[in-house]
Amino acid sequence: MRRRLIAAPEVPAPEPWQRIAYAPVGGLLGIGFVSHPGTGHDLVMVVSNDGHGLFDGVTGEKIARVRDPDLDSEDGGREADPALWCPGLGPAAGSRVRIAGLFGGDLHATSADGWKLEVVTPVWPNERVLLSRDGGLPHSGPHGEHWWHIFHSHCSELRAAGFSPSGQTLAVATSSDLSLWTRERRPQPQ
Repeated sequence: MRRRLIAAPEVPAPEPWQRIAYAPVGGLLGIGFVSHPGTGHDLVMVVSNDGHGLFDGVTGEKIARVRDPDLDSEDGGREADPALWCPGLGPAAGSRVRIAGLFGGDLHATSADGWKLEVVTPVWPNERVLLSRDGGLPHSGPHGEHWWHIFHSHCSELRAAGFSPSGQTLAVATSSDLSLWTRERRPQPQ
């Protein structure tokens, strides 16, 4: 199994997944998902040593940024575990966003319709993120048909990888960057 995982090249995610973002984020600590209150689309909250950012889960665009979040205000009080949640910003202001990353927490490893994500480390410390449909992980079926090696953490530490609660967005965060994939179609200009 180890040799099979090492031999599998990194490939694009299969249809209907589209990679929409690769964003450098120095000092990334964790990420979380929240729904846009107006559209219901996925938003991705990023927490780093340099503040908080919010990305659109359909377009990959950064839509809000706060360099020095006030986590001790009434809105962002820290009565809960401060490492596992943060207050929302931009269109998600007023929300509490659960965070997964350096300090713990976790994202969804499966979607309701059968997609599955697995993080493996055949050559420590470089993790690989594998995507499959209907249980087609490397235990069965050929690479590129039943399972796909979609991300390889070469130079940075993996912080979190998983699906949004809707299953429409897939995120992989390392200590230095954020990668996003979506299954939702971008709104067409009118």
